[in-house]
Amino acid sequence: MTTTPQQPAPPFALADFNGNLLRLQDFAGKKNLLLVFLRGFM
Repeated sequence: MTTTPQQPAPPFALADFNGNLLRLQDFAGKKNLLLVFLRGFM
């Protein structure tokens, strides 16, 4: 999937460090969100 600048991200969910599920839509319209994917971390 390819996106362009200013295009909304598709809905998805990821687990945090504690195993809690975080959904992208939980942050919609509230704050800016920065996602970082680290290879080989943990």
